[in-house]
Amino acid sequence: MTQLDAQTWLPLLTGESLLCSLLGQIFYTHPERKWLEALSDSRDIFAEAPFAEEQPDMIEGLAAVRAWFDAHPGSLDDEALTELKVDYARLFIGTTEQMLAYPWESVYISKMPFLFLESTLEVRDWYRRYGLEVVNFKREPEDFIGFELSFLAHLSQLALDAAEQGDMDGVAALVKAQRDFLSEHLLRWGFEWANRAAQHAETDFYRGFVLMARGALAELAVVYDVAPQAPDIAARQ
Repeated sequence: MTQLDAQTWLPLLTGESLLCSLLGQIFYTHPERKWLEALSDSRDIFAEAPFAEEQPDMIEGLAAVRAWFDAHPGSLDDEALTELKVDYARLFIGTTEQMLAYPWESVYISKMPFLFLESTLEVRDWYRRYGLEVVNFKREPEDFIGFELSFLAHLSQLALDAAEQGDMDGVAALVKAQRDFLSEHLLRWGFEWANRAAQHAETDFYRGFVLMARGALAELAVVYDVAPQAPDIAARQ
């Protein structure tokens, strides 16, 4: 990573904050008619990506999401909503014995396919260090993909706030925090999750957003100069 330059980093942090915040909400929030129709009303935001716009997965993911919205204009019918709920449940709800694409870090980096392990506690400490806490952390592991993406958005926004106050040392520290978090956590397992989720998603909606996430991870690896890792979990496939 090169020396921090405001003209380079501030647009990157702005785009990252917007995209990771959206992806975090998409993966965490159960499909409901109200917010899906609100998202449909704002679907012009999917004309282009605010971050990683040149990544092939981002381009393909945006096209899939737009195709889904084009196929479901206006009010969402019951059949389409049911398809999304089924797809979401297959990808993000269940036990480690049933999941097609485990959305929790601990399952990938531990030798045992369990939740709430050491990595979960480490992620919890990261969140608290920067003023965040998962409300239902006793039931929802902090190392869920949606939470980790939302945390990156939070760090990006903190860096932008520091820049607005003229604190470029603070910006540099927050950029370093992102690099460390990516190295220690998200890029140790994020690509494996995205590969599985993209393979098993049955709707253009979730397949598209998963591809967008994979494109974002690829760009984050480049921007923060972090080599992604590929966890070996073949024994649990």
